[in-house]
Amino acid sequence: MISSETIQDYLARLAARQPTPGGGAAAALHAAQGAALVAMVARYTTGAKFEQHAELVERVTAAADHLAEEALRLADADEHAFQAVIDSYKLPSDTDELKAARKAAIQDALVQAAQTPAQLIRVAGDVVELASDLLDAANPNVISDVAAAADAARAAATTARVNIDINVVAIKHPAARAQLARETDGLEDKVVLTADSLVKRVRERILS
Repeated sequence: MISSETIQDYLARLAARQPTPGGGAAAALHAAQGAALVAMVARYTTGAKFEQHAELVERVTAAADHLAEEALRLADADEHAFQAVIDSYKLPSDTDELKAARKAAIQDALVQAAQTPAQLIRVAGDVVELASDLLDAANPNVISDVAAAADAARAAATTARVNIDINVVAIKHPAARAQLARETDGLEDKVVLTADSLVKRVRERILS
């Protein structure tokens, strides 16, 4: 499992000629790192100097820790979901009945595989929102990490969007495609715009 292996082992598997882990898992780790960076900035925004922001910092810290855990869960879930797609294509198709069962299994697996990145975009959006909430109160010594968190979440969202698209293209059932569109269309655009705006604000503060 990605959540329990070393970074070196994960990167070795990512670089190997094997289907999992892939871009979906990498996207989830982008989100996990973004959340962890938000949590780190929050933990540096403590003490007497930041006492007036204590309630905000406590909320952001707890939420960011939770999002980091959720992103790691999605990294594992993405790997399992894509493996299910691969396994479904390997099902027997020697008879019409088996062909129909294989076709149904493939479609079910593709729909499920699209759900994980859809959840990830929402997590990425939550990470950017937390980073935005923290910006004005954040310890200026680690303000650049707010931008780093936003950029990591942005990468998570845009990568997740591509993974949704590649699965949706292969889904044949119109209702399933429409449902996925309703759940995901435009989500990453909001994350990207918010993240870009946040990074701009951080840079302006650093350079002012």
